[in-house]
Amino acid sequence: MESHEGFVDLATFDERIAVDLSRSVVSNPSPHFLKVRRGIAERLVVAAHALPAGVRLYVKEGYRPLALQREYFADHLAALRGTLNPLPSDETLYELASHHVAPPEVAAHPTGAAVDLTLISADGIEADMGSIMNATDHESSGACYTHNAFISRAAARNRQVLIDALTGAGFTNYPSEWWHWSFGDRYWAVMQRESHAIYGPVEESMLDEASR
Repeated sequence: MESHEGFVDLATFDERIAVDLSRSVVSNPSPHFLKVRRGIAERLVVAAHALPAGVRLYVKEGYRPLALQREYFADHLAALRGTLNPLPSDETLYELASHHVAPPEVAAHPTGAAVDLTLISADGIEADMGSIMNATDHESSGACYTHNAFISRAAARNRQVLIDALTGAGFTNYPSEWWHWSFGDRYWAVMQRESHAIYGPVEESMLDEASR
């Protein structure tokens, strides 16, 4: 399903939503990387207003081009193929790759329905969330999992603030990535037992045309 809902740029959408223009933790070169569907942006505003005073959402990535998602997945698949010994079947390899990088046909970022985000204080300090964003299970010793029991109390409190605000606004979290939240994509539909997704993947050329 595809609602054909338009995209908006989170960089200028609402003062309660801060954005990271530095791309310090994302390798997404698209000029549209902070864009999402309008319905997603409006839900983020709802979540932002549920946060404690002086705390804002801090978005690192929104839209990711389909071509880039295909590249990420192919690279991860190739890396697994080059390191696993004995080599599992193609089907198992695909499944293993899917644990860390979503296959392009089901990935949320290319639909404009997902954001990678954290919390930031009024004076520009990012909250301690227990692991850096985009860390793998191996790199973070499991701290990337949203409900990891071995992070500090402060980090656990900060995660709970984020969880409460975003779930209250209807978002669904990907459990192995505390920073990844979506609404209306295929993963959300499965988790919420909806019959279909609201948003489908969009090629970057569509956003190029819309922004001309």
